[in-house]
Amino acid sequence: MAQSDRIIPAKPPVYLQGPKSRTYELGFIIRVLLQLFRGIRTLHFVGPCITVFGSARFTEENKYYAAAREFGKRISEMGFTTMTGGGPGIMEAANRGAFENKGMSVGCNIRLAFEQKPNPYMNKWLTFDYFFIRKTMLLKYSYAFIVMPGGFGTMDEFFGTLTLIQTKSITQFPIVLFGKDYYAPLMRNIEFMAEQGTISRADLALLLVTDDIDEAMSHIRTFISTTYKVRVRKYFWE
Repeated sequence: MAQSDRIIPAKPPVYLQGPKSRTYELGFIIRVLLQLFRGIRTLHFVGPCITVFGSARFTEENKYYAAAREFGKRISEMGFTTMTGGGPGIMEAANRGAFENKGMSVGCNIRLAFEQKPNPYMNKWLTFDYFFIRKTMLLKYSYAFIVMPGGFGTMDEFFGTLTLIQTKSITQFPIVLFGKDYYAPLMRNIEFMAEQGTISRADLALLLVTDDIDEAMSHIRTFISTTYKVRVRKYFWE
């Protein structure tokens, strides 16, 4: 039976409009703290996780939906929890692959003006008001990151994660970019950054770009096993 820890906002999440009254700002701080507290409390025992990022717009017929579903299955076979943004598309597919394989499947959904409903393939999920809290939860419990094709949101998550690894704010976490054709223009631009000296050429080694699910999972498994001693948990539910 799926469990939800839905976070109900006290007020609409409008907070990037300059200074407001001190009472409003205090309320904002309290809402942020409460959402962080509930997120940490809910997700404390779900890990270790592998997070899958990707577009909310792909349907079941799309080849990347099928690949994400297989990733969820493979992650569960490793004994890890599959974590996503909790919505449709790639997120649904990865959660579905884990859920159908009796693996632990969790999500960090976001409340949008056009409602993004939680997908039905999660054992546990939360709905946040603020993207920055959601992104913190998507990173905090994961030992690897799989970035499927996606749009602005996926790029935000990808570059945010990559920046944290590049600056050693978090260390020794593999990132897999899945979809060579899709990400070819982006990789050319990243190569150009290295040529111009805006990033180090060594930063290119932070990424594995592949179309091969076996290669991706082998890379993640090797990276984790040689870097960490992770004790995976078994979950049982009716």
